[in-house]
Amino acid sequence: METLLDFFGSLSSIQKLLWILACLSLSWIGEAIIPLASLEYKKWKHAGVNLVFLGTSILINLFFGAVTVGIFSWLDTSNFGLLNVVNLPVWIELLLAVMLLDFVAQFVVHYLLHRVKWMWKFHLVHHSDTKVDATTGTRHHPGDYILRETFALIAIILGGMPLAYYLVYRIASIFFTYFSHANIALPIWLDKAMSVIFITPNMHKFHHHFERPWTDTNFGNIFSLWDRAFGTFIYDDPKKITYGLDVVDETKDENIAYQFKLPFDNSVKTDY
Repeated sequence: METLLDFFGSLSSIQKLLWILACLSLSWIGEAIIPLASLEYKKWKHAGVNLVFLGTSILINLFFGAVTVGIFSWLDTSNFGLLNVVNLPVWIELLLAVMLLDFVAQFVVHYLLHRVKWMWKFHLVHHSDTKVDATTGTRHHPGDYILRETFALIAIILGGMPLAYYLVYRIASIFFTYFSHANIALPIWLDKAMSVIFITPNMHKFHHHFERPWTDTNFGNIFSLWDRAFGTFIYDDPKKITYGLDVVDETKDENIAYQFKLPFDNSVKTDY
């Protein structure tokens, strides 16, 4: 376990980027072999739009990366955080750290992104995609992504976790982001069985339905446990799903300028 953590703790930026590309490539292979929905679109154009948002997220991550290094340095000397007041086996600490990060930096912030009006306006960009596939997982307005990274920092401080634990979480989170958004059709029995603990492709697709109540369900990223515990879990027939949002112009889902300005467009009315 120590060797594994040392490996994750020494991951370079290039290795992290290669992991992103590997997860995306595997998702695209799955989409070609076992597609869930027949999406009538130009795949590379659609990917290009969503990868622009990935580019802004990477730039933002450079800043948060520097802040995170400072926080981990402080945690090393201060012994602040939950994991510093208990003495547990490393594998249990790692599991608890990943679960805490998934809860705070994914479920909680995602729930708030749907419930707080000004936060929801930023999150509209993610939901405005009318052709949900693996690249949709990278489609976050800079304002949306900054909020997510801020909550990740809060989780790190609360947990008092070492850098290696956080990087294990990031690697797992990247995989599940692409996996859950991928346009792939797993056998229903397998998808349902996996969804008892994890977020699956079918499960997350309901979250991308164009109208409530499905839009406000299945907020998790790695674990489905949070949605089950807080009553936001739903599972139904994925063929009933229509992607997009009923409050934005769906014809502009690939208009980059429109998408960047969307959170500040007062003509877009929402209930939040």
